[in-house]
Amino acid sequence: MENQSSRKAAQIFAAALAATLSEALTAAVGSPCSLTLADSPDLVTRQEKPIHLRLTVDGSLQGECFIEFYERQVLDIGARLLAQPAGVYTNEHADAVEKVVASALPELTATLASQYGELTFSVARVAELAFGGMLVVPLAASLGEQKDLPVVLYFDGKLLESMAPAAKPSITDISSIDPVNLKLVMDVELNVTLRFGQRKLPLREVLELASGSVIELDRQVDEPVELLLDGKLIARGEAVIVDGNYGLRVTEIPQPMASHFIR
Repeated sequence: MENQSSRKAAQIFAAALAATLSEALTAAVGSPCSLTLADSPDLVTRQEKPIHLRLTVDGSLQGECFIEFYERQVLDIGARLLAQPAGVYTNEHADAVEKVVASALPELTATLASQYGELTFSVARVAELAFGGMLVVPLAASLGEQKDLPVVLYFDGKLLESMAPAAKPSITDISSIDPVNLKLVMDVELNVTLRFGQRKLPLREVLELASGSVIELDRQVDEPVELLLDGKLIARGEAVIVDGNYGLRVTEIPQPMASHFIR
């Protein structure tokens, strides 16, 4: 079930996993390792041989999340963990990386506890899996010498379904949000839309539309433009031009911005 709500919930989970795993890898290898949310998966690198770890989640969340590394990443990190030259990939390298992932799970549990409650995680390496129908969340990765390969997360439908109800906190005061959790979602991108007006048209008139047709909207030229987030009004203002593009100078916010995110 991939929809906007489940994707946002998966991104929150992914951001927490990326942060805790970055810390665990950095501590284990003694040099900076970084994982952050990425805009889109780099499909070209999918030609690399993947190494998969399965995170099984129990407790207030139920389901599985698969972590897809690539062999070059696992070889490089695994060799550092084993204090060996980066020669030929073996299962020892994957076992070493799996242990680091396992070491990050207590911190991940603590990070997500305030949002989802009691959780338990287990990790295991798996092979020859098909990920059709799962929600993909890519991470930009800088792991050792490998800075050109992403790490990709796959969320199964069961986990997405269990995350969705908890995606919105049950509190009403934004000041009571845990700053750590709030920081995790600050880079999640949201689509906003400017609405200059609207008009209902019968199907006949819609079918008659052609180049040069004029549609009169329900708003006067001197009335404020509306700013929408997922179809909901969040602000009004004046249309302006910024570097040749349309923009909005906000003049009114009907209700506190936090009320659109906190229920």
